[in-house]
Amino acid sequence: MVRVKRGVIARKRRKKILKAAKGFRWGRKSKERLAREALLHALPYAFVGRKQKKRNFRRLWQIKIGAASRENGMNYSTFIHKLKEKNIALDRKILAELAEFHPEVFKRVIEAAEK
Repeated sequence: MVRVKRGVIARKRRKKILKAAKGFRWGRKSKERLAREALLHALPYAFVGRKQKKRNFRRLWQIKIGAASRENGMNYSTFIHKLKEKNIALDRKILAELAEFHPEVFKRVIEAAEK
């Protein structure tokens, strides 16, 4: 049987692990065994974090919209309800940006919802 040397493939696998562990602290960024162990813990957290990010941003947008709508004399839930009644299709991300950076436009959106 022919001898198969596996050095290249093994090195490639190790480099892939170390590349994924880049930015970790201490030996976990440079030692293959520690990097593999750290990634076993880090990867599930990264997956969960991507889901939590969506929740967190939606909550932030709701807070920004609620604060701006209260300044204009309407609470959050009433504002969203009136938008849906009037078929004004602006999502929370856009509404939050308007509330934060363009309050005069946001005020016009509230007036349109109130009519």
